[in-house]
Amino acid sequence: MVYRPRRLRATPRMRRLVAENRLHAAELVLPLFVKEGLTKPAPITSMPGQVQHTLGTLRDTVAAAARAGLGGVMLFGIPAVRDAVGSQGEAPDGILQRGIAVARAAVAEVEAETGRPGPVVMADTCLDEFTDHGHCGVLTADGEVDNDATLDRYAAMAVAQARAGAEVVAPSGMMDGQVAVIRDALDDAGFTGVSILAYSAKYASPFYGPFREAVDSALQGDRRTYQMDAANLREGLREADLDLAEGADIVMVKPAGSYLDVLHAVAERSDVPVAAYQVSGEYAMIEAAAAHGWIDRKASVLESVTSIKRAGADIVLTYWALEIAEWIK
Repeated sequence: MVYRPRRLRATPRMRRLVAENRLHAAELVLPLFVKEGLTKPAPITSMPGQVQHTLGTLRDTVAAAARAGLGGVMLFGIPAVRDAVGSQGEAPDGILQRGIAVARAAVAEVEAETGRPGPVVMADTCLDEFTDHGHCGVLTADGEVDNDATLDRYAAMAVAQARAGAEVVAPSGMMDGQVAVIRDALDDAGFTGVSILAYSAKYASPFYGPFREAVDSALQGDRRTYQMDAANLREGLREADLDLAEGADIVMVKPAGSYLDVLHAVAERSDVPVAAYQVSGEYAMIEAAAAHGWIDRKASVLESVTSIKRAGADIVLTYWALEIAEWIK
């Protein structure tokens, strides 16, 4: 007997029928950057097609995300003034808090117009965009990141984001104990309904390079004392387990493409949804290769995101979210 699995690959109709994984707009989250003081969007040269938004263009893009049926938007703020402790990160009138409020208003407007649920408004809960040294935490006198002092800053920042209207706060600094401290702070402030998306297995990666431009990063040196070593899988699983024990509502692996094994292993053990972040460098590589005509852009984008879904992600953060939603509509 000759086995003929090719029968199930014979036509586009058949391939569609038997596909094991499908992309859906509701599983996609669009990261967005909003910068204080801009009068028009500023292109991010290392991320073609992406910009630093004004509050006005942020509103328009969140509205477009709502109409496209995206599951969420993740907001990053870029302040005009930075200091050693990132005080603008928790300021009530800080750019990220204002961006959150604008995004919530845009979502509400489109929901009223369409009668359909809009994207969940998420906020990055980290200090690196707000500190003048570019690290994700408060520094000691000798320049080391002070884990426990940083936790106090994260707690204040998360509460400020919740007050501004964030439905999900997303601690991305990889400080030990960050989920538990933020959960306690949110609950004590009355925000028991605000969820935590934990950057659980976040690796120190060169693929973050374009993101540094996107947030005007002031970082000198690296973050290898708190972000994870690319060689380690078990350590990533331990980090995810700790965040689950501390009360994370969603756990995430970042970057996605180079860590599909970690993503799969986390998904196998997690009893909450699992997210993965297709980071700026992954975006930039495909855009650059496509611009040179070396690869098919649309096919490469869809394959890359489908592989993240296939590895176990329930939620994918990707800069192509709006385009993908249009393609798969």
